[in-house]
Amino acid sequence: MSHAEVIQALSGLMLGVFVTILASTIVSNALPRIIADLGGSQSVYTWVITAELLAMTATVPLWGKMADLHSKKLLIQLALVLFASGSLIAGLAPDVTVLLASRIVQGIGAGGMGALAMVVMAAMIPPRELGRYSGVFGAVFGVATIAGPLIGGVLVDTSWLGWRWCFLIGVPFTLAAIALLQKTLHLPVVRREVTIDWLGALLIMSGVCTLLIWSSLAGHHFAWGSWQTAVFVCGGVLLLALALRVESRAADPIVPLGIFRNRTLSLAVVASTLVGVAMFGGTVFLSQYFQISLGKSPTVAGLMSLPMVFGVLVSSTVSGQLITRFGRWKAYLVAGSVVMTGSLLLLSTIDADTGMVRLAACMALLGIGVGMLMQNLILAAQNDVPAADLGAATSTLTFARSMGGAIGVSALGAVLAERVTSLFTERLGPAATTGGTVPDVSVLPPELLAVVKDVYGTATADLFLVAAPIAFLAVLAVLFIREKPLSTLTGDERRAREAGPAPESA
Repeated sequence: MSHAEVIQALSGLMLGVFVTILASTIVSNALPRIIADLGGSQSVYTWVITAELLAMTATVPLWGKMADLHSKKLLIQLALVLFASGSLIAGLAPDVTVLLASRIVQGIGAGGMGALAMVVMAAMIPPRELGRYSGVFGAVFGVATIAGPLIGGVLVDTSWLGWRWCFLIGVPFTLAAIALLQKTLHLPVVRREVTIDWLGALLIMSGVCTLLIWSSLAGHHFAWGSWQTAVFVCGGVLLLALALRVESRAADPIVPLGIFRNRTLSLAVVASTLVGVAMFGGTVFLSQYFQISLGKSPTVAGLMSLPMVFGVLVSSTVSGQLITRFGRWKAYLVAGSVVMTGSLLLLSTIDADTGMVRLAACMALLGIGVGMLMQNLILAAQNDVPAADLGAATSTLTFARSMGGAIGVSALGAVLAERVTSLFTERLGPAATTGGTVPDVSVLPPELLAVVKDVYGTATADLFLVAAPIAFLAVLAVLFIREKPLSTLTGDERRAREAGPAPESA
């Protein structure tokens, strides 16, 4: 494909990525209105987000494997069709049951886009040139993740739109992405006479779902150290152990275990997991801090996340351009992980009186660190694995980032809840409790409002203090990655060279 054809194909790809990632966070500020209108319970409140995240994370390995076996163009269009269908049903949902089912369909489609987008890019573009494009992809991913609450808040606060447009807004853009890809994406089809290890896929998805369900319920519905935790964790680990056994014996496994012998990939998986914790944790808990500790509205809270959006946008794009120009990438991974860790340490000093300039600077630094890390980790791994395993390697990294985000948010949320409870007890005595609910600052008397703001400011700072050493592990992981010169061949060219015969014409 020529440069012009690549740009045209990427326009449809980026549009699809933006709307599917946006779906994960756009409902966060709309959930109170959604649950009230549909008559849902507090448990449904959590599951509107968790259902989509579960389906997205659990299906990523299967999408990645299918990308190594079937037409990437067909698969990515199938993923977009599933996402558009789920979005349309969610926007018209008459009750919470239909809404949750539609969110699962949305999640399956979003998982396909998350796994396939970078695989398609690697098939079209050599790693030596991929930096500039993956930088743009990282910027799109970061902006969609962080800007979701802002867009959702604006839609809910606009009387002639409402919460249903948090879902419906993605449908026309998804259909446009399908049409663009149909017209502009031209990839050779490599036919391989193999069967998918469905038992392995089922065990992997079951094990992952069990652990994700545990992480979303623990600390809220039962204690982290309870018998329920033991059942979920033991069950999830057992299912994954069985998956490893099945995968090790399968002729063509979903996740080829041999790829983990690749040092770059294994270390990139560790670092991607930690980036997921920092990115999702930063957006979720800073939004709550803005609304409770600083007393901002949902729309204003979304606007306050813009420094992080710009940080991700600028650092992803600039680092990608520099990697393409000079062919060196490790320095950006190290710098990104150091900046991410430093920004979390700075955020651990915030409180209810922190000034906006200082807060914006800390958030911009967090965005810059995440932006330099996120897509460049995938670039480093794609450059170092056999072309036949590009799909599996890319989906494994995407899966690791999603898992880090899901489990990290749950764990950090439990830390926040515990700190809030203990601080309320210190300030107001043993009888003080919020009953596990977030207080409505608009109805609190002034003397209690001051305490609530201070408690949430202190607890959020403590949360980032816990996250900082976790992020430091990412520094250690990327330090041990060996820098390898970037290939000048596309994924399809590398596959042809490794396999011998040329691929069939599409």
